Amino acid sequence: MLTIAIVEDQAVIREGLAFLIDNTPGFKCVGRYRTMEIALHEIPTALPEVALIDIGLPGMSGIEGIRILKERHPDILLLTLTVYDDDERIFDAICAGASGYILKKTPPAKLLEYIDEARSGGAPMSPEIARKVMELFRKTPPPKKADHNLTAHEARLVRMLVDGHTCKSAAADLGVTVHAITWHLRNVYEKLHVHSKTEAVSKALREGLV
Repeated sequence: MLTIAIVEDQAVIREGLAFLIDNTPGFKCVGRYRTMEIALHEIPTALPEVALIDIGLPGMSGIEGIRILKERHPDILLLTLTVYDDDERIFDAICAGASGYILKKTPPAKLLEYIDEARSGGAPMSPEIARKVMELFRKTPPPKKADHNLTAHEARLVRMLVDGHTCKSAAADLGVTVHAITWHLRNVYEKLHVHSKTEAVSKALREGLV
């Protein structure tokens, strides 16, 4: 059972998402909150595996909330669910620790697929957002290459993440266990000072690690 929390100020959308989740086999809504402040206070009592977070919230923004949640609960997969598709918010959300960026116009069935993709180690993005992310990186000149003291194996693993591999597919390709990949990823995260695969990929591209 995949547990999900919702942070959305519009009651109709919030309750509609909760209904969709609770009426889909294998999914369960364990919390729905209208502000980030309420979510930060109440989420620790029922930690979800995934949180769907709106960006344009009253009070604290979803992006700032993502940053705080990622620091406090790094294992939660944080997915934005928003109407905003501008470059600045996309970049800020990913850098804050979002594991995916999804637009609210996404059909319900596709939204559930995106949530499941995040659980499987992916970084789901609406097609329009994925194109914008690619453009952002194309426009950003490559900085001086850094290595962060990554071992050859760790650097190879980072390249595989950039290429779209999940922990499972990387393990299969390298002929090792998923546990071994997870162990190496923890070392990579510590060296890069990040908390998720999405952040690791973003930093690798920004700093020319691949």
